[in-house]
Amino acid sequence: MGRPPLAYLTWWRMTTAGRLLREADLPLRLVAQRTGYTSEFAFAKAFKREYGVAPGQYRRRAA
Repeated sequence: MGRPPLAYLTWWRMTTAGRLLREADLPLRLVAQRTGYTSEFAFAKAFKREYGVAPGQYRRRAA
């Protein structure tokens, strides 16, 4: 893997979230839940830290 376990988990969650945002028309709440976040706010904050843009903006750019 080449990264600490928590960093890998975050990477995996964000990779999965990015795919869901691009390919599925799910509400942000469900994307957060499916990637292991109980809070939509915490998910959005982690996503922005990883990708540099908010999840909704990422989805619009991917469309």
